Amino acid sequence: MNEGKVNSRISGLRDLEPDARRAVLGQAAGVCDTDLAVLAGGGALATETANGMIENVIGCFELPLGVATNFIVNGQDVLVPMAIEEPSVVAAASNMARIARGCGGFHVTSTAPIMRAQVQVLGVADIEAAKARLLAEKDAILALANAKDKVLIGLGGGARDIEVHLFAETPIGPMVVLHLLVDVRDAMGANTVNTMAETVAPMVETIAQGVVRLRILSNLADRRLVRAHVRLTPEALTTKTRKGSDVAQGIVEACALAMVDPYRAATHNKGIMNGIDPVVLATGNDWRAIEAGAHSYAARGGCYTSLTRWEVDDKGDLNGVLEVPMAVGIVGGATKTHPAAQAALAMMGHPSSERLGQVIVAVGLAQNLAALRALSGEGIQKGHMALHARNIAIMAGATGADVALVANAIVAAEDISLGQAKQVLAGL
Repeated sequence: MNEGKVNSRISGLRDLEPDARRAVLGQAAGVCDTDLAVLAGGGALATETANGMIENVIGCFELPLGVATNFIVNGQDVLVPMAIEEPSVVAAASNMARIARGCGGFHVTSTAPIMRAQVQVLGVADIEAAKARLLAEKDAILALANAKDKVLIGLGGGARDIEVHLFAETPIGPMVVLHLLVDVRDAMGANTVNTMAETVAPMVETIAQGVVRLRILSNLADRRLVRAHVRLTPEALTTKTRKGSDVAQGIVEACALAMVDPYRAATHNKGIMNGIDPVVLATGNDWRAIEAGAHSYAARGGCYTSLTRWEVDDKGDLNGVLEVPMAVGIVGGATKTHPAAQAALAMMGHPSSERLGQVIVAVGLAQNLAALRALSGEGIQKGHMALHARNIAIMAGATGADVALVANAIVAAEDISLGQAKQVLAGL
């Protein structure tokens, strides 16, 4: 890892052209020219490679790849690649990271990389007795599971424990579900736990005296949690028009609605995932699994609620916490086959899966901070639309240097619309 060599505080990056940005970032992160060329896109993923990744390949689809700056996570600088089509996300995350930077950055902790596999058993006459028999045979079940993956065992991972869940009343009768808890180390873990579940299924079936049906992982990775915390002083939150204490109180009040109202929580958490998903995607991880886990975790209490909590402490400082399941890996899957994912991980200093998850959750917390700060103040649209102006200019037909000219003009006119952009372009 090259975290110690990185300085993520890069001023004026947005004013440069893409080629110049890559050069600056390459120097800041110690990324080689080969990886920088891959990050430039334009055919980095060969059709031949893509054809081996999924079915019925006809080509490759690209998204803009940006880099969030200013992040300090657990005392170490990191540059964060983000693949996303939505304007304002990268800028907002970078801006909040700059504010947090002056207050020590983000502090993040992780639990062990434990994933669950579920083995469903039907047709059991006495589910309580079946549970007792399964628990009594735990050691044998774990030994069989671990015999399937010697490599994982050699790396310090493997099946650690079992749980047995009973469902007395279901649409198809009583059900016994065995959970296999597996330490997957630096992998996301889906293939590992699925294979183990299928391996132990015949033994589970015999012990439970029923019929096994499903043998599959759960994406509710509630044993694989990452918790990010940030503390911001009122001085750090002060703007030209608002006192820091007022900004902090506004953020707390905005979060309070998401804590009690699922309609608000859905959009609140979508904003968090605006920060999380682009990093997951850029590093070749499964963003659908992360989304499923996060939203399931948000509803674990029986009502869908905010994934973050914000409060003002006795000193007047604003404290924010985000806790979310984070099943990401750095081995296997697209993280190894996609050259851009490899280059993105290189930019981050070749992190472990634990470190990668910590950075991702820090970005999610930063993005939530940005959204709540805007919503509780001038509203979300002013800043978002200003950054959307370039898209409007392109839609109006602007190309090359005219894109910036048209975008700046419609922002200055406070009329960020397609009609205004066309009018400005016609006058150039």
